[in-house]
Order: sequence, then structure tokens, then C-alpha cells
Amino acid sequence: MRDGVVFTNKRIIAVNVQGITGSKKDFTSLPYKNIVAYSVETSGTFDLDSELEIYFSSLGKVKFEFTGRTSMVEISKLISQHVL
Repeated sequence: MRDGVVFTNKRIIAVNVQGITGSKKDFTSLPYKNIVAYSVETSGTFDLDSELEIYFSSLGKVKFEFTGRTSMVEISKLISQHVL
């Protein structure tokens, strides 16, 4: 795995692997309590990527792109449980 995202019970942790060797990693903690709004785009027939856009009160928009068989419905439910 290069870049990734982890959904915990309190926050979203974004992992950004930097450089060719991947020895440098950036971890960003994004608490659910700071989410103002979010948007989910599921994959289609020809477009196999899914997208999640989250808007934070102080940070602005953060965008995640998913490939493959990521269940955007489950991700949306998880975020809704913590935000709504």
C-alpha cells in the first residue's frame, strides 16, 4: 500500500507515502467532530474510481480517491454515524 486512509471510531487518518523508496510517511489526523459536510461519488460502468470529499471547519476540503471494490455506501454510513 502506498497512500491510504484509515477510518477509526474517532477520526480519519490519512497516510501519504512520500518519495521513491517510501521511507518517509505523512500521517494526518482528521477528527469526525470537525466535519462540516461530505460528498460521496460511487464508481460507474466506465469510471472505476470512487471519490470522497470531506469539508472541515478549519481545514477546508479534503479529497480521497478509491479504486477497486471499495464500498462507498459503508464509508458513507460510517461517516454519517459520527457526523449526524
